[in-house]
Amino acid sequence: MIRTARLASLAMCVGLVFAGCSSTESNPALKPIDPTSFREVVEKAAKDLFVPGAMVVLRTPQGDFEAGVGTTELGAQTPPSGDTHFRIASNTKTFTSALIVLLAQEGRLAFSDPVSKYVRGVPDGENISIAQLLTMRSGLFNYTAATEFAEALDADPAKAWTPQEGLAIAFSHPREFAPGAEYEYNNTNFALLGLIAEKVGGRPLAEQFRERLFGPVGLTQTSIPAADDTSIPPPSSHGYMYGDSGYALRDEQYPPDMVAAIRAGTLQPVDYTNQNPSYATAAGGAISTAHDLATWIKALVSGTVFNADFQKQWLNSLQAEDPAAPDGQKYGYGISYQRFGPKAAMYYHGGELPGFNSFMGHDPDNDVTLVIWTNLTLSPDDQTTANAMLPKILKEVYTELNF
Repeated sequence: MIRTARLASLAMCVGLVFAGCSSTESNPALKPIDPTSFREVVEKAAKDLFVPGAMVVLRTPQGDFEAGVGTTELGAQTPPSGDTHFRIASNTKTFTSALIVLLAQEGRLAFSDPVSKYVRGVPDGENISIAQLLTMRSGLFNYTAATEFAEALDADPAKAWTPQEGLAIAFSHPREFAPGAEYEYNNTNFALLGLIAEKVGGRPLAEQFRERLFGPVGLTQTSIPAADDTSIPPPSSHGYMYGDSGYALRDEQYPPDMVAAIRAGTLQPVDYTNQNPSYATAAGGAISTAHDLATWIKALVSGTVFNADFQKQWLNSLQAEDPAAPDGQKYGYGISYQRFGPKAAMYYHGGELPGFNSFMGHDPDNDVTLVIWTNLTLSPDDQTTANAMLPKILKEVYTELNF
């Protein structure tokens, strides 16, 4: 939730974790994919990062390739699959932003509307637009970065949070910059967008997600749990992280002695599976599967969620996160975009919270969809694990990359 960031023969298909095996006309941007090599790369990457379990789903014109490695629970031997449920964290933002775009498409709100029109008590709310919330440019303080928030979360992991409690923490801190002046990835923005969607849509967020997004796109295994529900539907994965919540929530680095203990095997990860995610509902509270996320990100990017006009507005919302690097990573209305090579680029999002890390992306030019999730938030060297696996997997897919 917190950070975001990056052709086989029929004989090869037999007996491997590989779904679908077909040939298409050659695409010079894509490599022929060897299912055995693909799985070996996933296994090695997970092992190097100390990940207990990882699931990768890759859909290409050549077919669908899947690799579930390791285990969903320490002490057991249960490999993950494409239908294993996990907490998708900030990938939830793509659903919240899509709902806001649909409400704008219907004329029920405008991207230029000030936040103060819908939510009272927001500092400088009359000068912060919905568009600035969507693009992470409000300048409000990020409540999940507050020391007192992580401490409260660890003191009572089962606590049911309201959006207002998170916002109260955010508003107790000075704003980071003037509205629109800079980019800063920030969960406060999406807590506010969730409240706006509920007010304008007239129904709870979970209900609108289910009826307007999950159902129409065919996401049968995706949900937003109730505020007091800390369970994950079966089959599911446990989620782990070393240390307290602050290491994920505040991007803190592990101290050297802790790293040494992790690598020596004398420090075991904490099981965060049932930490209550209600603190992040609109920003990162959803549960899904790799199969559902692959279906969702392709539908969102390919234009089946919005009409043509609002699909264009959604795509055109992308802005460089760093003005000094206009061709670098971009963030728009709840979506990121990055070029990885001359003919390799994806619209994507990531997700991180204590216990899980994930990535989902779609490349419309080459019809490539990729989902990666892991059940360890951070590696011993402080890398978000799914994001750290991404470059290694992309090297199996594309012929030319920039790294």
